[in-house]
Amino acid sequence: MKIVDLLAGLNYEFVSGEKDIEINNPQYDSRKVQKGDVFFAITGFSTDGHKFIAKAVENGAKVVIVERDIEQIEGVTYIKVENGRKALAMASCNFYDNPSRKMKLIGITGTNGKTTSAFMIKAILEASGYKVGLIGTIANYIGSEELHAERTTPESLELQELFNKMVEAGVDYCVMEVSSHSLDLYRVYGTKFEEGIFTNLTQDHLDFHKTFENYYKAKAKLFDISKSSIINADDEYGARLIKEVTAKEASKVTTYSIEKVSDLRGEDIDLEATGMIFDLEYKGEIKKVVLSIPGRYNVYNALGCIGAALNQGIDIDVIIKALAMVTVPGRCENLTLGMNSGFQVIRDYSHTPDSLKNILENLRELTTGRLICIFGCGGDRDKTKRPIMGEIGTNLSDIAIITSDNPRSEDPYAILDDIVAGVKQENYKVVENREEAIKEALLMAQKGDIIVIAGKGHETYQILKNETIHFDEKEVVLKLMKELKL
Repeated sequence: MKIVDLLAGLNYEFVSGEKDIEINNPQYDSRKVQKGDVFFAITGFSTDGHKFIAKAVENGAKVVIVERDIEQIEGVTYIKVENGRKALAMASCNFYDNPSRKMKLIGITGTNGKTTSAFMIKAILEASGYKVGLIGTIANYIGSEELHAERTTPESLELQELFNKMVEAGVDYCVMEVSSHSLDLYRVYGTKFEEGIFTNLTQDHLDFHKTFENYYKAKAKLFDISKSSIINADDEYGARLIKEVTAKEASKVTTYSIEKVSDLRGEDIDLEATGMIFDLEYKGEIKKVVLSIPGRYNVYNALGCIGAALNQGIDIDVIIKALAMVTVPGRCENLTLGMNSGFQVIRDYSHTPDSLKNILENLRELTTGRLICIFGCGGDRDKTKRPIMGEIGTNLSDIAIITSDNPRSEDPYAILDDIVAGVKQENYKVVENREEAIKEALLMAQKGDIIVIAGKGHETYQILKNETIHFDEKEVVLKLMKELKL
């Protein structure tokens, strides 16, 4: 491919070298560069790609994309762009011949509910006969083929490569969790969405965004690149987004809610231990919807997905039938289903203040005994939410066990101290070792109790210092219950 074709649609300046040059592959990691490749020097947060230009050239790069003036190496073509991340994203689209235009994309953003919503939409589309790809937190899918996911939204080069694989496999729709990081870092730049869904906005990722306003503005970017927007009207920031998108006429807006007047409304919600039933009000009609996933917040997730599916012309009865069958690993997942222990153990990915509050409030309605909560906070992440989660976790449970999540490079005991700083109750214990914390909860559990293990959900590992160990909470619970003869 010629460099001018790779950079089509971008503003750039040839600094030196050959303008009509042929290149092989775009790369942003100097270690992956091979002969004839083009290297994008990206300014990052922990490192600067400009420092690795010499290594990229040594490995065979003959074109280097830079963001600033640098000392040049003879025989190399240098091109200057204003934003290396934007340039990489657009070049990736061009390199793979814009695969996202050859299928329909549905994007979901918000603090909570992205993963559950993605699985719901995938189930609806598949029930309608479409082949579906999914990009998300738990894993990436091409039809039924599961691929490991490194992050919620891949870097732009890997994202376009994945889109291309989906197109080659005959995928009709790609359902995608779109993180605030990916929007702020231009990973989806150059990509267009048929539908954009906004779930909610609560505190998270302030270590990256610094302010809540920045966090909101990052999320809002999805709706500038979506043909249709489906927005939660009950959420404070959703209400703001509805006004802004409508004013800009950026896309067609569909609203959903439980509390306010909206296009799609959930009413008469009946919570059960194994799911829920609610009435869907749409265009003056009422339809009964059954979900196999408990939690009032999942009514919101279902409503957003119904809106996207209806926009795509899918029959409401097909949608409702598909929703009744959806399950999501690590999202309000009952690990003791079918057992005779007398109590329930539920694992959930709730790792933000709002998601922890939601899971505990919803499980409280289902608990005939005590609500026991095991939770912690991840290291090298937003520290401001730790005392908030400490207060929520102890206020909303009968017994709280505060433990390690993924400490990463931080001292786990320092993280626990940050959490405890927000605690105002005396109904808690601190047990640093997560397996021991789970064991303590199982030993104290009585008939009618619900134990919720919050924070890691589907994850099958724990990150400690420079080590990642296997840690699957489902395996841990089943092993301990067998050992303890529960």
